[in-house]
Amino acid sequence: MVQLRELDVRQILRNGGMPFQLIMDTFSSLEPGEGVRLHAIFQPVPLIRQLEQRGFSHVARRLADDDWEIDFVPGDAPNPTDPAAPASEAIWPDPTWNLDLTDLAPPEPMERILSRLETMASGEVLFALLNREPVFLFSELKARGHEWIGDFDGDGKVYRIMIRATPGDAADASN
Repeated sequence: MVQLRELDVRQILRNGGMPFQLIMDTFSSLEPGEGVRLHAIFQPVPLIRQLEQRGFSHVARRLADDDWEIDFVPGDAPNPTDPAAPASEAIWPDPTWNLDLTDLAPPEPMERILSRLETMASGEVLFALLNREPVFLFSELKARGHEWIGDFDGDGKVYRIMIRATPGDAADASN
């Protein structure tokens, strides 16, 4: 039977914090056969993908609108003969910038994200919350060579996106 460590990050998230490093530190400190029961205010889809790549399977339970319980248990190690995961699903560093843009009307969220990306160093990550899927932003990110992953939260009301800045020279070289 798998022993689960309890990790509650709900208050950190409610306070606008980013518990990504705390979560990763917790997983790094696990003993063989241990898992984590994570308490969060939404279903953390990007985190789930990352942990699946590390060999953890999960069961998510929505207990209330802003109360999720996700059990991560160690499973089989990823099969090294599987095709390589796309870069967008690789392990991402902790975001350097966090933007809550849910109160803004288009195109301001896109403008703010693109403006912030221009100031970021290569490899830095921006995390943003939006009130809709940013379909026009995707083409801008692609044209500039940035990587991103995103998905709606469990309620389908907030779109979460992580964007990894690419070097300005790489984008300039393609022009």
